Formats: sequence, C-alpha cells, structure tokens
Amino acid sequence: MLTFFTLQWVRAQDTQAATDNCNCCTDLHRAFDFWIGDWEVTGPTGSPAGTNRIERIQGGCVLQEHWVGAGGANTGTSLNFYNARMGVWEQLWVDNTGSALKLSGGPEGGRMVMSSEPFRDTAGNERVHRITWTPREDGTVRQHWEVLQDGKTVQTLFDGVYRRKQ
Repeated sequence: MLTFFTLQWVRAQDTQAATDNCNCCTDLHRAFDFWIGDWEVTGPTGSPAGTNRIERIQGGCVLQEHWVGAGGANTGTSLNFYNARMGVWEQLWVDNTGSALKLSGGPEGGRMVMSSEPFRDTAGNERVHRITWTPREDGTVRQHWEVLQDGKTVQTLFDGVYRRKQ
C-alpha cells in the first residue's frame, strides 16, 4: 500500500514539474492550434493546390509548416510562434524559389491575422501582405492571402481551403 501512495506522489510531482516548466502553455500560445494537422489544400474552384503539414516543435512553442504545392515543384516551410515579449504572433516563411516573408499579428475574432511590414511595389505604391486563417464549423480552415494598398485589397495571392487528410 505504501508503494502505491509513493508512486502516486512521484507521478503527481512529475506532472507538477511538467506544468511548471511549460513555457508556452498560455491561451495566447495556443491561439493557432486550429491549424495543426495534415491537410489537403484546394483552391477556390476546388482544384488541388497542395498539401500542408503543421506540427508543434520546440517543446510546443513553435508551429512548423511543411508546404508542398500540387505537382511537388513548389515547396516551403514556415516557423510560427507567439512572441510573448512583443505580444504578437510571428511567421517566417521561406520557400524553394528563394522567397521569404515575415509576418506578425495575432488572433482576431477567432481567426489568425498576420501582416507584413509595408513595402513598395514596382510602381512605388506602398503595400502590405495580409494572411488570414479562418477555422470553419465543418473543420476546414480557409487561408486568404491578400495584398493591401491604403487598407483595401488590390490582389489576392492565395485563397485556399484546408481539409484534414483522411
């Protein structure tokens, strides 16, 4: 009987230590958890856009994205994390074309919204990239990537629906 209680006490101490050492267990750190999973991604017409796997790494503090476009020619990865010091979510995307995109933002009304710093297009117009991930009631996630000028959408770069792989 003493052994049983000793084992229970040790198990409780281990659980408490794991909880005490969880640096990324806040609601803000979990605000993007709806994106975790293995996904088939389609475009607005339902045509295949690619596959994406989102997994938690670094002790649960980072979400890593593994994108493979339809046909496999386009690949990319991103690191997504809540920066508690700055109070924002951040994403750093890089792909096999040499492109990179840095975004920051956070949860807004159940969605995750992140934007880039302003940049100038070839005509000298100031623009911003904005990507919105919206979880939907049917378990899918919509990802909408827009380019904004003066707060208005001037171009949609991607509009996809994520469906969990079966």
